[in-house]
Amino acid sequence: MMRSLFAGVSGLRNHQVKMDVVANNISNVNTTGFKAGRVTFSEMFSQSLAGASAPEDGRGGTNPMQVGLGSDIAGIDTLQNQGSLQTTGNDTDMAIEGEGFFILSGGGQEVYSRSGAFRPDAEGYLVDAGGRVVQGWMASSGELPITDSTSLENVRIPVGETVGAQATTRVAYSNNLNSDAAEGDSWSTPVEVFDSKGSRHTVTLTFTRTADPNQWECTIAAEEGIDVDFGQDGTPLVFDNLGFPTEDTLDVDWSIALSDDGSEDSPLAGADDIQVSLDFSSITQFSGSSTVSATERNGAPMGSLESYMVDPTGVVTGVYSNGRVQTIAQVGMAAFANPGGLTKAGDSVFLESNNSGIRQVGPAGTAGRGSIAPGSVEMSNVDLSAEFTEMITTQRGFQANSRIVTTSDEMLQELVNLKR
Repeated sequence: MMRSLFAGVSGLRNHQVKMDVVANNISNVNTTGFKAGRVTFSEMFSQSLAGASAPEDGRGGTNPMQVGLGSDIAGIDTLQNQGSLQTTGNDTDMAIEGEGFFILSGGGQEVYSRSGAFRPDAEGYLVDAGGRVVQGWMASSGELPITDSTSLENVRIPVGETVGAQATTRVAYSNNLNSDAAEGDSWSTPVEVFDSKGSRHTVTLTFTRTADPNQWECTIAAEEGIDVDFGQDGTPLVFDNLGFPTEDTLDVDWSIALSDDGSEDSPLAGADDIQVSLDFSSITQFSGSSTVSATERNGAPMGSLESYMVDPTGVVTGVYSNGRVQTIAQVGMAAFANPGGLTKAGDSVFLESNNSGIRQVGPAGTAGRGSIAPGSVEMSNVDLSAEFTEMITTQRGFQANSRIVTTSDEMLQELVNLKR
């Protein structure tokens, strides 16, 4: 009789714990990145009244006689299934589609989260609502370092900060030179190049038809005060009978050097010489008008970061006022062999545990890590219909176990009443 009483008490206790978990799930139904919990029960140990016996001397065997002593909590698991995505339109919000966690650092400790509701702080660092800084890799001159756990650092988006000027080193030309042009006909096309200080200088290329119908002579002129050194001066640009540059022409090192001519008012005074490689591989010679122009050119003046965007691999690309588009950083992600083994630490973050496995750090979209959906957040994975069903069954289970306690108590009362 006492066994049934304690069995009922264990059922009451365990169903109360399950109700606590269900209540926590429902209370976090709108918590960004929340992962629901699940309680599983198991039978507590049993008391053996008689052991099993084997068949012997014409008699059949008997099964063991055991009385269970109630229920126990086998586990409280964290369900790591994907939550739905909600579009926010905020540039710094990120949601993970697939496996993986954001890596956050704060107070000397690294934690992991699925909540990607990030914002820049006063210094430009990307942080969560608790002030923990998003970890990743910062680019240097647009180039990212090796993306592993040893090079993780705070991700910073320095909006408004300036980037230095970049001298022009390459200009590519495209479009057509008229194959019907007469000898001596020419076509000029100007292009602006930048020096080491970001100042603009105009360089004009002139293509002149020679006596050979498939050759054009190229000459280059710059503004007053600038010396032009054209290493291939006098070398013709040669086309084949199909109207494309010949292999010999493509193998030529078409390049120019612009330098200060020494005059007092030279536009290049105080700046480095400009070394520019010219690419003529996309120029054609067909019948029609001449339309050759510079279609690609690097180099830029000084500029400031005006806006940025995040791609599915977590790369943050900045757009500068001078037209430059350059990689700023990449957000890092961690994956675990057993994400359900992570320890909840409150504030929608997790800690590594002995059963989660060692974190595997890398960019999104690699080695099983999911991709990033910018401008979105992952919603809670709580299923309200399932939670309300669990609430009903938990309530009924609690009520049934309370009846065990009261019934056992009444039986004990009857036993006491035998002596009057």
